[in-house]
Amino acid sequence: MEENEIYAVDNIHQYNNQGGQKPKKDKHGSYFFCGLITGLTAAFLIVSGVYLTNRVQAYFAAKNQSGSLPTSSENSDGKKEDSVAGSAVTPEMIEKLQVIEAVIDTYYYQEGIDRSDLENGAYKGMVEALGDPYSEYYSAEELNQLYQDSAGVYYGVGAYVSLDTATTLAKISGVIAGTPAEEAGLRENDIIYKVDGVEVYGYTLQEVVSLIKGEEGTSVHLTLIRDGEEIEKDVVRRKVESPTVNSEMFDNGIAYIQITEFDTVTVDQFADALAVARGSGMKGLILDLRSNPGGNLSAVVDIARMLLPEGLIVYTEDRDGKRVEYTCDGKHELEVPMVVLVNGNSASASEILAGAIKDYGKGTLLGTTTFGKGIVQRPVELSDGSAVKLTVSSYFTPNGVNIHGIGIEPDEVCEFDGERYYSDEKYDNQKERAKELLESMIAQ
Repeated sequence: MEENEIYAVDNIHQYNNQGGQKPKKDKHGSYFFCGLITGLTAAFLIVSGVYLTNRVQAYFAAKNQSGSLPTSSENSDGKKEDSVAGSAVTPEMIEKLQVIEAVIDTYYYQEGIDRSDLENGAYKGMVEALGDPYSEYYSAEELNQLYQDSAGVYYGVGAYVSLDTATTLAKISGVIAGTPAEEAGLRENDIIYKVDGVEVYGYTLQEVVSLIKGEEGTSVHLTLIRDGEEIEKDVVRRKVESPTVNSEMFDNGIAYIQITEFDTVTVDQFADALAVARGSGMKGLILDLRSNPGGNLSAVVDIARMLLPEGLIVYTEDRDGKRVEYTCDGKHELEVPMVVLVNGNSASASEILAGAIKDYGKGTLLGTTTFGKGIVQRPVELSDGSAVKLTVSSYFTPNGVNIHGIGIEPDEVCEFDGERYYSDEKYDNQKERAKELLESMIAQ
């Protein structure tokens, strides 16, 4: 299962949670039965290698010249004040957490409460309170699992999962060829209603994915909603290797390169595919970014440098207006016509590439409007091995457009004919239309 995001450094996958029914929460933290924070697909996280310990010490040192942790004092009204102005972590908060823990110990109807779960829940709750679906806290165990999955190999069903903005439920946003997901008949845009009988309203994307993953050889039962009807699927988990680049050459000189995600290994894989295409006499290129959930910012920038003319690829701006630009020298500009396939599950890093190609007029975008994720996350690792991932900036296309919440409109709208694809030996009408367009361009 994969997740859609943009990060500033290396990529790792993100999954966890032990499963089991849990209360349903809205974005403000209250419980309800039909809400789920919106996010995108569950796969890769980047660890910046910057440890938070030094930052915390510097923060407190700036606020408190002694450099010590914040202490409380009483003001003229007899009320305690924290020495770090505006801090949410006060002695009163710590005392209240201890009281809540005592209430749980005294009244909760089950025994054997895991203290680490309570502790991690407090940390997660603080980050969730931001109301940002892309900001998350990861325990050391969760982060370790992400590192293990970073090689693109994991035990699961072989499908990309994202959050559907219309239903606020997790959905299948892509199926990897030759995997249990394909064999079981999972389809793109299937809404995930239950996992092993557990309703996933109120679950984060990471938690839904963690329920679906599991030990090799075990089975997961999925309750899906497809075209308004509820269907049941049993999928056997096994080792899944997720390629990030697939390619082929057609007889008419048209090359096809699909990028499924932007991982650290994607750059070399794309470079190899492009070199083979050029060596085979490529006359036109179909670049398939459909259902690509995004990934590593540096990876998509490096790939853009193999295609674009000299100039700006993308730039980011943080809350203080600090601007960071990513540019291309134009030495490897693609000299043949290009058609870029996109859809509503093309997000984040894939929108950076599609947006730059469109702004420079280097290719024709074909398909449907992209997802619309124009923000960047940066995970920061803490000294105890846990991590906090936060949204840190917005990104803009070369023409200064921020597509967040809007998406990128294709130059030619072409709806995917799913009925024909699943009933007619996987006839891909969008890919065939791309071939037609390139053939006409090449003939001119």
